[in-house]
Amino acid sequence: MKTSLEIPDKELDDVVRFTKAKTKREAIVTAVMEYNRRKRMAALVKRHAGRSKTFMTVSELRKSRQAD
Repeated sequence: MKTSLEIPDKELDDVVRFTKAKTKREAIVTAVMEYNRRKRMAALVKRHAGRSKTFMTVSELRKSRQAD
C-alpha cells in the first residue's frame, strides 16, 4: 500500500541505522513489523502471565541445574 508520510530526517536515519536496512522502505517495513511483533508479545504476556501451574520454583530449578 502506498502512503505518503513526513518522517523527521533524524528519526528515519536512526531507523535505517538500527535496522541495518539498505533502503528507507526496508527500514520502515522492518520497524513496523518489529513494533507489531512486540505488541503481540505484550498482549500474550498480559493474557497468560502467571497462569501456569507447572512453573518450577527457584530451588527446584537450582537442583535441576546441579543434577545436569
